[in-house]
Amino acid sequence: MIENHGEWAVSCENISKTYNPDIQALKNIDLKVSPHQIFGIIGPDGAGKTTLFRILTTLILADEGKATVLGYDVVDDYQEIRKYVGYMPGRFSLYQDLSVEENLKFFASVFGTTVEENYDLIKNIYQQIEPFKNRRAGQLSGGMKQKLALSCALIHKPKLLILDEPTTGVDPVSRKEFWEMLQNLKKEGITILVSTAYMDEAGLCDTIALILNGKFLKIDTPQNIVQQFEPAIYSVQSNQRSKLLNDLRSLPQVSSCYAFGESIHVTVENEKISKEELQNYLLKSGHEQIEVAKIAPTVEDCFMELSKQQEQNN
Repeated sequence: MIENHGEWAVSCENISKTYNPDIQALKNIDLKVSPHQIFGIIGPDGAGKTTLFRILTTLILADEGKATVLGYDVVDDYQEIRKYVGYMPGRFSLYQDLSVEENLKFFASVFGTTVEENYDLIKNIYQQIEPFKNRRAGQLSGGMKQKLALSCALIHKPKLLILDEPTTGVDPVSRKEFWEMLQNLKKEGITILVSTAYMDEAGLCDTIALILNGKFLKIDTPQNIVQQFEPAIYSVQSNQRSKLLNDLRSLPQVSSCYAFGESIHVTVENEKISKEELQNYLLKSGHEQIEVAKIAPTVEDCFMELSKQQEQNN
């Protein structure tokens, strides 16, 4: 098992970052990440995920607050942090004109190691792209690029892996394979901090932090976040989707209403309107082929409700 220098794999206290007077990327962020888990930062583009990761990987400085990674201060001990952290940025950051094998050897040399020395850690990942080892990195598919970038981030056997939206733009099969790889790496004792805008990936993490507008809405296990959700939720469909959305939003009993796949998810505080009342309202509004079902909340439902509360409090 890989051991950490400090109690927490990541610790942030009152971290803030402003790029200009109009853009405050992070607002007094507090965060504690325990070792040996997959911790997800979940939120849309522009929420502050990348800024937080750049601070933790010592690429930029916070304006306020204190952060440690593996017990090392991100300002005073940045050289130590870089030895023990593997970072996979959101954009494909490898050398497009170098081959798969050349990229891997280059990143190994940067950290003063060799591919052979830590091959056991990347073996299961690298074997999937090894048949293309002479192909230029820029000519790989999205899924293959992702596996190469992960191999390069792991080549120095890091204690902490920081992945910035690693599955964005990747096909569903590659996404599934990638998360299976992360589960295997966790078993090796590596702590994984991963960001994503895909709410369905939240359930694959041990702990998640929901982030919006530079603030955390909630930090807990996905299961606890869903269990603590109080409003009733209905999944609603009809033959007039756009009209359905407008009609539902006009109901005073409806707390929030948004598209969710093929249906509309409707949140109702304290069950102020029943399934039957909802159906009757839609019939009188001219809808047909109406389907209304009470459902269990998802992490996305919780995020939408919490974001609405944040908006009301601002």
